Amino acid sequence: MNDVKFYLDAAEKKMTEAVVFLDDSLAHIRAGKANVKILDSIRVDYYGNKVPINNVANVSTPDQRTIAIMPWEKNMFRVVEKAIIDSNIGIMPENNGEVIRLNIPPLTEERRKQLVKDSKNESEKARVSVRNARRECIEGLKKAVKEGMSEDVSKDGEAEVQKLHDKYMKQIDSVFAAKEKEILTV
Repeated sequence: MNDVKFYLDAAEKKMTEAVVFLDDSLAHIRAGKANVKILDSIRVDYYGNKVPINNVANVSTPDQRTIAIMPWEKNMFRVVEKAIIDSNIGIMPENNGEVIRLNIPPLTEERRKQLVKDSKNESEKARVSVRNARRECIEGLKKAVKEGMSEDVSKDGEAEVQKLHDKYMKQIDSVFAAKEKEILTV
């Protein structure tokens, strides 16, 4: 029975990682609302090191359509501003000398549909990862049968991994549905 638990634990770990990765991927998709996670991929030069913006500034969302960035050092204003302009987020920063503001424009209907399509692609990648984890577990169980595990125990293990698969597929569906609703809400 320990062999079955070994395969199930490995499969569940991979399935959990797939859902967490999906959640993180979808958080980086801009849905027309201010979300500081869209800045996570942007790095700025800080005393010779490339660091995230939130390591050199206070990043906040004062309202639904604005991200405010207040660098801790005055000389970082130009560096942060240039990094945002050079990035692929597509928002022009406004700098008043004290705060850098990013005004998130409302999304067009066409852009919303494209973002839903991108989100769907990300969720499909997560589904494939979950299916692969299930397949690897079942293959491992079949190999264990050849090495002496009873077939009944193996079949029970396959039923358990199918339950895990179904559980994580539902989680992926709910994460995608929530993101889709967020994107399509005007």
